[in-house]
Amino acid sequence: MKVFLPFPASTLTDVPDIFDIEVVNATVSVPQSISEVEFYVPAYEFSDAVIDVIADMPRLRIVQTLTAGVDSIQAAIPDGATLCNAVGVHDAATSELAVGLMISAERRLAELAIAQHEGRWDQQMASSLADRRVLVVGAGNIGSAIRRRLDGFECDVAMVGRTARDGVHGVDELPELLPSADIVVLILPLTEQSAGMVDAAFLAAMPDGALLVNVARGPVVDTDALVAETSSGRLRAAIDVTDPEPLPPGHPLWSTPGVIITPHVGGASSALWPRAHRLVSEQLRRVADGRPLLNVVHRGPAAQRL
Repeated sequence: MKVFLPFPASTLTDVPDIFDIEVVNATVSVPQSISEVEFYVPAYEFSDAVIDVIADMPRLRIVQTLTAGVDSIQAAIPDGATLCNAVGVHDAATSELAVGLMISAERRLAELAIAQHEGRWDQQMASSLADRRVLVVGAGNIGSAIRRRLDGFECDVAMVGRTARDGVHGVDELPELLPSADIVVLILPLTEQSAGMVDAAFLAAMPDGALLVNVARGPVVDTDALVAETSSGRLRAAIDVTDPEPLPPGHPLWSTPGVIITPHVGGASSALWPRAHRLVSEQLRRVADGRPLLNVVHRGPAAQRL
């Protein structure tokens, strides 16, 4: 079985030798063996080149992404192939960034970094994560990882999912929950239902001075509504994703006081690779053994026993 990986086979563990593994970076070059590929792991950062090569893989059976979100690549997956995402791989890195953005905003770290650069001793009181009421919108793996980390900061954390269940509020309860939230964290997938969910009405329901943290996808938030609320000074924001993305030069969010922006680096840390290597290793072992694949988003007949 021909396998294209974006990293060396030496990083895998306990994988049977039935696989013909080739390291391929589609943004640089694509070998002639592309017509033989059955298991494809695209590079971590999606690009047109990384996605477009799928059309040249007539034998493709399985696509294993290194991202949790697959909205950028899903349309390119042939009907006969199985698409798997990397749920679980980014829990540590993305939850760390989410908490880091909260701490940076509450303790004024971005402002203090500017003050340091200017040689200015800017000693002021700041907010703390302790005692904050945090609403985590998205109760999946990463949302749960954020909650676990916040427990150590003495926060009052409430979780929101698509439907209510034990320990999780339903999304229909947001109008009642938002007015008492000091911090709202977005970590939900981009779907037809979630696109534009954080609109003017959603933001208006948040109390004065509240912080919006987006480590989900940019289009979950209505950018114009966010600009309106942050530029007035009523709300603050700490966002790792934007709409549009990349955020173009001159966009008002770049210079809005109270807004912290990171360039979609939630999963881009040293924690990514060992977890990615373990996931790909496990998927290949499952293919060899004829066991069901993990993290299936779109199921084709691709995961059958060799």
